[in-house]
Amino acid sequence: QVQLVESGGGLVQAGGSLRLSCSASGTNVSIRPVAWYRQAPGEQRDLVAAMTGGGGTNYADSVKGRFTISRDNAKNTVSLQMNSLKPEDTAVYYCKVGLGPSASWGQGTQVTVSA
Repeated sequence: QVQLVESGGGLVQAGGSLRLSCSASGTNVSIRPVAWYRQAPGEQRDLVAAMTGGGGTNYADSVKGRFTISRDNAKNTVSLQMNSLKPEDTAVYYCKVGLGPSASWGQGTQVTVSA
């Protein structure tokens, strides 16, 4: 059974940085598509960044140049480096491994950016 555990969220001032991590068990993230999503209160869950099994990346326009998704194959983790944070980045961030209905999700980690 796949388990994903996110960490690294918290409260940060605008302009600051955070690094989110997603520790995976029961699956090998080095060969699977992985992604980070976020959901603000009252909003839908949106894609933030994604990486294919081959290493290609895709970012939401709102985070391009500020966020970077990466994988650590040795640790079986997926990370999201977030720089130049803005108040509008405030949301619960979720890690996802796989695609479609069989994808696995973490429980989410709260990121709050104060003005």
